[in-house]
Amino acid sequence: MSTQDQFPQPYSALVIGAGAGIGAATASLLAGRGVAVTVADRDADAAETVAREIREAGGTAHGVAADVTDEASVRAAVDAAVARDGALHAVVNSAGIQGPLGTPSHEVEVADFERTLAVNLTAGLVIARAVVPHFLERGYGRIAHVASIAGKEGNPNMIGYSASKAGLIGMVKAQGKEYASHGITVNAVAPAVIRTPFLDTQPQDVLDYMFAKIPMGRAGTVDEVAEMLAFMVSPACSFTTGFTFDLSGGRATY
Repeated sequence: MSTQDQFPQPYSALVIGAGAGIGAATASLLAGRGVAVTVADRDADAAETVAREIREAGGTAHGVAADVTDEASVRAAVDAAVARDGALHAVVNSAGIQGPLGTPSHEVEVADFERTLAVNLTAGLVIARAVVPHFLERGYGRIAHVASIAGKEGNPNMIGYSASKAGLIGMVKAQGKEYASHGITVNAVAPAVIRTPFLDTQPQDVLDYMFAKIPMGRAGTVDEVAEMLAFMVSPACSFTTGFTFDLSGGRATY
């Protein structure tokens, strides 16, 4: 099956956290392969900007506001996608925050930790509650989350981020088993360092530490993550569920 044949027509997807970075790259890639995309982001203007760029490139896309910490907001985004495209086949969740950085665990404020969990972990449940009923009705659906290698290995002084991504990986395992017999797959990708504007804000010693762990010696790109996510939400990903794909340049050890 070629990449052009991965998506039958019509096929629609909701990409959450798509105002920039991995989410924006994924929305653009899916649209380029004939998928009608609802671009969702907490920043409604950013979402519409990405959607407009997709339309200008010849794709089908609409921008909506969606805050993964607000269940009503996520339900509204899902309902808007279903109403506009007639159905919803797939959801990509790329929303996430770093949480406290460079802070030892005993100095992390509980409120900051809980905020990180809300965006990076609880959002997975919020999204499932909104979209799975639609998928069950159709007997088909694809859910893909952006986790992190930190969820597998743990990053020091990033307790909220590491714990939330580990929890997301556990959620994917559970949900994958729950819906496996209903035509619904739930998977995740665990990237290592990805080249985004965030890297430009990091001290050189931090970058050296991160790159030293990657055998390829470089950061990944948002396009590389998008390619894997596109496969995960395609019909071609039909016998893999509850799984977290590594995208780590060789860093992953299990």
